[in-house]
Amino acid sequence: MGISQYIREIGRGKDGARALSREQAADLFGQVLDGTVTDLEVGAFCLAMRIKGETPQEMAGFLDATGARLNKLPASDRPVVVLPSYNGARKLPVLTPLLALLLAREGLPVLVHGTPTEARRVFASEVLEALAIPPQSAIQKIEVGTVAMVPTGVLCAGLQRLLEVRRVVGLRNPAHSLVKLMQPCEGPALVVSSYTHPEYALSMAATLELTGTPALLLRGTEGEVVADARRMPQMDAFLRGTRAQVQPPQPGPLATLPDLPRDIDAASTAAYIRGVLDGQTPVPTPIAVQVEHILRLVSSL
Repeated sequence: MGISQYIREIGRGKDGARALSREQAADLFGQVLDGTVTDLEVGAFCLAMRIKGETPQEMAGFLDATGARLNKLPASDRPVVVLPSYNGARKLPVLTPLLALLLAREGLPVLVHGTPTEARRVFASEVLEALAIPPQSAIQKIEVGTVAMVPTGVLCAGLQRLLEVRRVVGLRNPAHSLVKLMQPCEGPALVVSSYTHPEYALSMAATLELTGTPALLLRGTEGEVVADARRMPQMDAFLRGTRAQVQPPQPGPLATLPDLPRDIDAASTAAYIRGVLDGQTPVPTPIAVQVEHILRLVSSL
């Protein structure tokens, strides 16, 4: 079906729009990723979905279309831990690279994928480069005990184009949630996913249950998938389509705060991460607990 017909269904406003089936959503999103539609139609799709919101069936269809077009990474010798990183640092240092390196130190292959989506933020890719881990320009197997930073455009050029629409219209679109849920590897992998607003916790959890993606879902730090170093967040595990809470949220006021760097630039954050890895600074407790949960989940894959 042509995209104009889909837009008529999803573009009738919050109350009048009709949800698409999983198959229809896959067809629609495939047309968007393939670039067979006009910029105006892409903009109409993004705005219509922003107003209507995505159902779990629609998001599953979008993931189906994306999975069919991804340049997937070859299977590694152990399950890959997938860390989407798209929000970056606004007020707090972006510690997704610390999480990645702690997991690699445990002998896991770790994939960090992402692209800058906003100006005036510090992104994980910048911190990783300051730690001598540059972004890759081609798909390759991730060795155990190493971290690979793969830009979104290397995984799927169409998905990169869709993320960049935000710079034009100023609003998120389904791609911004999708990249935190997709599994871009050929072999076993665990996706670590995060949300910023409670409504996304519900929709993302329902999508993970529907697709059966092995995952750990938590309220991240400023949208990043690393646990907030200051307060333990709730963490939910997803295995074989079943959800289980593995970590309750920390109640009450904070007694102490971890010693985090005051400056959030890439060099300062990288220096802090080196200090943690060298044992000069303790690993923040929520991140250490997150590592433990990931290790247990990986052992079940």
